[in-house]
Amino acid sequence: MLLSNYKWFKATPPAHDSQLPELIVRRLGLQEYQPLFKSMRYLAEHIEPNRADEIWLLSHKPVYTQGQAGAAEHILEPGNIPVVLIDRGGQVTYHGPGQLVCYLLLNMRRRKFGVRKLVDTIESAVLRTLSEFGIEARTKPKAPGVYVKDAKIAALGLRIKNGLSYHGLSLNVGMDLKPFAQINPCGFENLEVVQIADFVEKRENLLRDVSNSLSNNLLVELGYMIHY
Repeated sequence: MLLSNYKWFKATPPAHDSQLPELIVRRLGLQEYQPLFKSMRYLAEHIEPNRADEIWLLSHKPVYTQGQAGAAEHILEPGNIPVVLIDRGGQVTYHGPGQLVCYLLLNMRRRKFGVRKLVDTIESAVLRTLSEFGIEARTKPKAPGVYVKDAKIAALGLRIKNGLSYHGLSLNVGMDLKPFAQINPCGFENLEVVQIADFVEKRENLLRDVSNSLSNNLLVELGYMIHY
């Protein structure tokens, strides 16, 4: 996969914090799951100390992904949707068109980040984004992700390898939610799943607008300025 063929921009540290590494944000459109997974894992297995950190924003063609500690009984009736076993934390989730996926490839050692700080950073950016769309959301201490009341709107699953984070976040925007009924999302029976389109007036380019908002809020949380 040639990532340079897709739209991207650089985020650079403000003048008062030159210790932050350069960060590249890539918008990759609709993608098959497996090539992206292999690309992320390759980067984690071949660390280059001076490589810029990256954030990838995209959607996936329909796929169920099962985390490394996942239990098969949480996949109820996958039907024709493929199930991919992967190395992130967490149980099973669904990815499909109309969902915003955000992968964060950050050198955690260079940033002196722990996993808890990264999770808090991601969740804070999602909460800010949802607030911009008039949606009141919250987090749960023992259930990573973001919720509207008790319904899940965003799921988190991460892996740290050789000091590099990969995998990340999926945020339901304007998608077909029916495939979630064929699994126990994130390992929870009868967990309701919602999306941004349930709470806002119908608009064109909702996914693009949410993507722009989320990327900006992630950059704010990470301390960057944006340079297109």
